[in-house]
Amino acid sequence: MKSLPVRRLKVLTLIAVCAVASPALAQQQAKPSTPTAAKAAPATSALPNFQKTMGNPSAPITMEVFGDFQCPACRAFFEATTKQVIDDYVIPGKVYLVHRDFPLDMHPYARQAARLANAAANFGQFEQIERALYDHQDEWSAKGNIAEVIKASFPPAEFNKFLAFANQHMDEINASIEHDRTLGTQRNVNQTPTVYITAHGKTEALPGGGVDYKLLKSYFDYLLRQ
Repeated sequence: MKSLPVRRLKVLTLIAVCAVASPALAQQQAKPSTPTAAKAAPATSALPNFQKTMGNPSAPITMEVFGDFQCPACRAFFEATTKQVIDDYVIPGKVYLVHRDFPLDMHPYARQAARLANAAANFGQFEQIERALYDHQDEWSAKGNIAEVIKASFPPAEFNKFLAFANQHMDEINASIEHDRTLGTQRNVNQTPTVYITAHGKTEALPGGGVDYKLLKSYFDYLLRQ
């Protein structure tokens, strides 16, 4: 097993120190569970502007998550951590949440799910499609019947718009996914989820495997006090 890069080790140490200093966490030692995310790179003019984001772009913290919709660890992180981040930090304007597509070759339906998510994002429905894909991952990941499973989460006319857009703009959607994958490769992303946090002009990668919500909350609160 590889040792953590020094930079990531420092971030992990900082998070742990924050957790110990927090009265609410002093009696609990949380286990690392999964990653989180940071700052969105500006879209180039050659790429479509799919809004796979939530919150205020001017928020003091950006959390960027490289994820794979068929990845069980990504689902666990979304269900246990990201949903609470949305409620406690994204909605109040403290964190800007950015999704980056990083479908893994080991997951045969991950790209198909990412295409549908990008199509929904074009209509401002990324949060809803992300929740539906992760909430029902077990139902579609075995056979790849994504449309059949996810359509129940949307009005028929709305979901049909997603499918039509995906069919008509397949090249642009694939370009959006590859743009995210290239960015992840440049940052040495080799697993999902992988999370980056940007605050005060600095971007840090969270340790591999991520941290659970209580530790991440402690880290966010520390950054917001700076």
